[in-house]
Amino acid sequence: MHADRPARTRGHTVCRFCSGALHPFVDLGVSPLCESFLTAEQLNGGETFYPLDVRVCGTCWLAQLGEFVPPGEIFSEYAYFSSYSRAWLDHASSFVAMAVDRFALGPDSFVIEVASNDGYLLRNFVERRIPCLGIEPAANVAQAAERAGVPTVVAFFGRALAEDLAGSGRRAELVVANNVLAHVPDVNDFVAGLAILLKDEGVLSLEFPHLGKLIAENQFDTIYHEHFSYLSLAAAERILAAHGLRVFDVEQLWSHGGSLRVFACRSGSRRGTAPSVAWLRESERAAGLMELGTFAAFGDRVVETKWRLLDLLIRLKREGRRIVGYGAPGKGNTLLNYCGIRTDFLDFTVDRNPYKHGRFTPGTRIPVLPPERLDAARPDYVLILPWNLKTEIMAQLAHVRNWGGRFIVPIPQPTVLE
Repeated sequence: MHADRPARTRGHTVCRFCSGALHPFVDLGVSPLCESFLTAEQLNGGETFYPLDVRVCGTCWLAQLGEFVPPGEIFSEYAYFSSYSRAWLDHASSFVAMAVDRFALGPDSFVIEVASNDGYLLRNFVERRIPCLGIEPAANVAQAAERAGVPTVVAFFGRALAEDLAGSGRRAELVVANNVLAHVPDVNDFVAGLAILLKDEGVLSLEFPHLGKLIAENQFDTIYHEHFSYLSLAAAERILAAHGLRVFDVEQLWSHGGSLRVFACRSGSRRGTAPSVAWLRESERAAGLMELGTFAAFGDRVVETKWRLLDLLIRLKREGRRIVGYGAPGKGNTLLNYCGIRTDFLDFTVDRNPYKHGRFTPGTRIPVLPPERLDAARPDYVLILPWNLKTEIMAQLAHVRNWGGRFIVPIPQPTVLE
């Protein structure tokens, strides 16, 4: 594999990692960038739509979008702040407690997080007086991290930045890269940088949505332009190995509808490999994640889900029901655009992130309002767009049932929750 010569995928014909041939997976048509919320002034203008056509490499099994949009256009200013989800904050806190204990981290250690967002995770190391550094390309989000006391470098990460940090003595016992590997078009440059940052016996912790879950549970709305790659353990192991890194443990997580947490070390490390690695390798093979037919069949299931959701919403609207949305996540905007759901179905959606208030969803132009507007409207149905957080959201909105309101989740199949 040509790990030192990443393929450009703007033409979307060869794999961005190994230059292997790409094969059909799922085509969701065209959509605007899922975090490019519109102001009221922008409603009189146009929007740029890009292809959402995912293909899979028949050599390394990396599923991927073409690089239709430069990362600088997506991530330099970003609308996603991790700290607005209580479940996500708890997830981060639990990870830090585990990592500190398992890898014996203390005041003499150093932790680096790549794509550190608003400091939601690193603030837990700051509280423990463990030195740390965040790297975050979105300046508006990085400012929130700095205000929380998390030292943050505003930059896109890759080999060059890693060499600068290592040259200044800032290599780490723990490097964390959660939900970012899927967001970089040049995976070889990115992973090479991660390897440079690791001390000889250091640990790399990666989290990413699991391609196996995406397929098994019909999670097509997790496909959007910010996600250049869709990863299995098999693909991740190949990428890491090409840069001298070895997976020694893997965990399956609830986050983002089903994610993997992969622990890696240098290939020559003394760390033993946990049985979970071999078990998940075989599980992926049994699920057909190394068979082109598995990927080709997925597209038909996606079309059927779209039809079912529209059937449900059309029936409810014909009955005179009022429907609003909850949340304005990236996955929700993929769903709304692919299914053609606009204000003819949803009066508005609400979100806890003040950054989005008064704006409109990209493409579908549905108003995004503060959560209290849901109580004032008293809708008959609430469509939960961040369905992966449905338990947390339904607990927050338990009072909706007081006026007879009900909830709809669109994935894995459109369902009215009693």
